[in-house]
Amino acid sequence: MPFITVGTENNTAIDIYYEDHGSGQPVVLIHGFPFNGATMEKLANPLLNAGYRVITYDRRGFGASSQPDTGYDYDTFTADLDTLMTELDLRDTILVGHSMGTGEVTRYLSRYGSDRVSRGVLLSPLAPFLRKTSDNPEGVDGSVFDGFKQAVLADRFAYLTAFCTSFFNYDKTKGKQVSEEAFRAHWAIGRLASASATYQCIDAISTDFRPDVPRIDVPILIVQGDQDAVLPYPVTGQRLAPMLPNGKLVTLKGAPHGIPWTHADEVNKAIMDFIGAPAMARA
Repeated sequence: MPFITVGTENNTAIDIYYEDHGSGQPVVLIHGFPFNGATMEKLANPLLNAGYRVITYDRRGFGASSQPDTGYDYDTFTADLDTLMTELDLRDTILVGHSMGTGEVTRYLSRYGSDRVSRGVLLSPLAPFLRKTSDNPEGVDGSVFDGFKQAVLADRFAYLTAFCTSFFNYDKTKGKQVSEEAFRAHWAIGRLASASATYQCIDAISTDFRPDVPRIDVPILIVQGDQDAVLPYPVTGQRLAPMLPNGKLVTLKGAPHGIPWTHADEVNKAIMDFIGAPAMARA
């Protein structure tokens, strides 16, 4: 399996697992919390079939990547991504993030610029700022995040069940867009994450991206469901779109947070249209 070393902890390498398939213009798929690159499969295959080079990777602490006890913040996450981009010498790249992965896209473009990136796609985004503060009254109360952290500490596996339920709006999508097997598979993938990463990433999710947004200078596609129960649509995608002069918002009516699985056809069509693969978009 291919790995890239991004640092050390107590003289032990911190390695990021990645998969690199196909040829052509590169697309990097960045997964959401608390999963890994495997949950992006419904986006990867159409991109490969359309002639793109598709790279997925597991964020540190998740999947097959190393599970250090440090580095669960967006400066470190984007440094890891930059190492991957540099080591693979990716150019004219399309960055596609889902949920927590949209944080890497946003911070990367702000910190490292667009020399290696031509476009960005934010699926169920975090930005601009999720946490409620005195200067961000639209946000979510901090007690919600504290509750998530306590739930992880008390019983991480029960928390994963509750999270997957919200992720899919499972009461509405069960047996329709989401099979029982797919629900169990996502739970099992989430179980592979380290307990420390799962806990610490809850703080990362409430990162303030407002200073990053104005620095983005490439076209951005936002796709989000208006029934997102994890990252509320009015606080995130709907609010973010007007902040991006080169932004385009596609709203999926009635869709939950986990749109790369539940609404993969609609998401793929929006992406293909945005990146200039019109034949695939029509399909």
